Amino acid sequence: MCSTCGCSGGQDEAKIYRPGAMSGLRIEQETHTHDHEHSHTHTHEHNHPHGHVHSHGHADHQHISLEEEILHANDKLAERNRGFFEARNIFAINLVSSPGAGKTSLLEQTLITLGNSQKCYVIEGDQQTDNDARRIQQTGVDVIQVNTGNGCHLDAHMVHHAVHQLNPAENSLLFIENVGNLVCPSLFDLGENFRVVIFSVTEGEDKPLKYPNIFHSSQLVIINKIDLMPYLDFDLEKAKSYIQRINPQAKVIELSVKTLTGMDQWIQWLSSRGK
Repeated sequence: MCSTCGCSGGQDEAKIYRPGAMSGLRIEQETHTHDHEHSHTHTHEHNHPHGHVHSHGHADHQHISLEEEILHANDKLAERNRGFFEARNIFAINLVSSPGAGKTSLLEQTLITLGNSQKCYVIEGDQQTDNDARRIQQTGVDVIQVNTGNGCHLDAHMVHHAVHQLNPAENSLLFIENVGNLVCPSLFDLGENFRVVIFSVTEGEDKPLKYPNIFHSSQLVIINKIDLMPYLDFDLEKAKSYIQRINPQAKVIELSVKTLTGMDQWIQWLSSRGK
């Protein structure tokens, strides 16, 4: 799907299913055979005195056009998702992080803490397995697993199908746990209300500088696993200054799932729907 990282080449069909049903529902990624749209531009090649040089430029142009087309199609589907969420007053959160930052553990504890006070649903995104969805299922929350195969991120099309299966109730909270990746998810709007990026103190304080796009496009940053700080050379104030440099409007919560430090702030943020 993502031409920027190459995961579109030979990408498996995404599988969307409930935990334990590994056969799943396969959905083909929407392909856009844009040849007819560009046929009128191909005539220029015949009149160009340096065909070889032009062919490289034309290939680059095709690559950019395809990428723009993919993102444009995704944005249209994201708007449909957003309209559905608005119609049902669903608060949708897109959780993004690198692998191992603690998204699933945070989500588990969040669902346990919320309990019956808030109706919740979860979409779990991973390349393979339903391990995380099974963990979420143990909390009693309705969850759908999306396996992206070779894909490195969820997109609006996958979320649309997952939401169709979940059929979340009005006034509910929908958590979308994206595939562990700080690059490609920044490009793909899912129709969510807010994007929350999680990074742990084990990753180093310069993470926002290394992956600025995902931090810039997120409304909330959770610095996770702060209980490990006594054992690490991690400068918390420097990390927060880097976040401020990339995204001055972002709210920052320092959190530990193990000690529950910061969980009250996170729950309050969710309860107020990001206000």
